[in-house]
Amino acid sequence: MKYVGSKNRIAKYLLPLILGGRKPGELYVEPFVGGCNIIDKVPGDRWGNDMNPYLIAMLRAIQKGWEPPQSVSEEEYADIKANKDVHPPELVGYVGFQLSYGAKWFGGYRRDKVGKRDYPGEAYRNVVKQSPLLSGIRFTCGSYTDMEIPAGATVYCDPPYANATSYSHGLNHHAFWAWAHDLSYRGCNVFVSEYAAPDEWEAIWERRVNSSLDLDRGSKQAVESLFTLRA
Repeated sequence: MKYVGSKNRIAKYLLPLILGGRKPGELYVEPFVGGCNIIDKVPGDRWGNDMNPYLIAMLRAIQKGWEPPQSVSEEEYADIKANKDVHPPELVGYVGFQLSYGAKWFGGYRRDKVGKRDYPGEAYRNVVKQSPLLSGIRFTCGSYTDMEIPAGATVYCDPPYANATSYSHGLNHHAFWAWAHDLSYRGCNVFVSEYAAPDEWEAIWERRVNSSLDLDRGSKQAVESLFTLRA
């Protein structure tokens, strides 16, 4: 499904590196699960977490068979945005991300200039197609710092990037890297997607990609990297 910073297009490159040392039965964890575009391709025991309660409500509802509306007007979008508490949380999560420009949380109703694309229909079909892949995932809502991740788990982090668009508001990046460092030393295999990382982390994969996240470069290309702690 659509999500700001989605890794769906590069999942085929990341997953062999992330899962290469994972043993049968070991837990796979995503503290910033977003649109589930990596975790939905991982077998076995999976745990996805996110801070946004509406996102998690939507993912849990989809697991239980909920289907989103096939059509949502711009007027309905505006009403849901302004009155989140009176609408079902799964609907708020769906509209807030899937029907917004760039899949940014209520970042403006998604539409094209000439009216030829059916964005609500596309979003609906994407979610219905992905829904079987979410079966069995444990979804939780909260801060990554509150997660009790066991030693030996494979942990993939795709946090809001530093120096990126406003969806990163609220994340202390220094604290995040310290947490990831400690998690690695406690016996977890930790991988982080970012544009840059502290010196003790090394990039094991890099690719220049088109991105709208970088504040300095706008929609130009940026170097997407996968980091792990240096041995």
